[in-house]
Amino acid sequence: MAELAELEDPKARAVNEKHGDDHGVNLGTLRALAKRLKTQQDLARGLWDTDDTAARLLALLVCRPKAFGRDELDAMVREARTPKVHDWLVNYVVKKNPHAEELRLAWSADEDPVVASAGWALTTERVAKKPQGLDLSALLDVIEAEMKDAPDRLQWAMNHCLAQIGIEHADHRARAMDIGERLQVLEDYPTSPGCTSPFAPVWITEIVRRRQVR
Repeated sequence: MAELAELEDPKARAVNEKHGDDHGVNLGTLRALAKRLKTQQDLARGLWDTDDTAARLLALLVCRPKAFGRDELDAMVREARTPKVHDWLVNYVVKKNPHAEELRLAWSADEDPVVASAGWALTTERVAKKPQGLDLSALLDVIEAEMKDAPDRLQWAMNHCLAQIGIEHADHRARAMDIGERLQVLEDYPTSPGCTSPFAPVWITEIVRRRQVR
């Protein structure tokens, strides 16, 4: 914790706080520290328990993803206060855990929109990598009915799933594009030069085009 405190950079904190993340440690520096520490599950649990954002990010880099129990991960996703901690927890830990599918189903139906967004992130992973058994038409039904009015974090996760369905599954692409066009979710999202817009029709079209060029 003392070392993390020394790495605090006011400029980094100012940038991070614009995205809802209350820490001032450069993420590249944090990764370098994690590389030096290597995997330490007990240390990871101790860092997580501090409730400090930088410490929790470090915990997620040095932990052993498969060592967490189902209930432990469920508690952690509800304790993850900031977007970056939530994102790393889902992507670096839960996706590699044997309870991922069980948690995907439970979280997708959760009343807390941030928890539900974790379920949708896991669903997006399955859409891309292991779609067998998923009812993509039913997913599109839910997205069509609920995404427009969903809270920001949940809306973002549902939109990502919509785009992924359109990108990966040509037989559902026209409907995914149509839903995106009609709902107009993230149409005006500011996008840096050289980056792809998160507006689903643009996102789908661009990634499909790139794949065809290869």
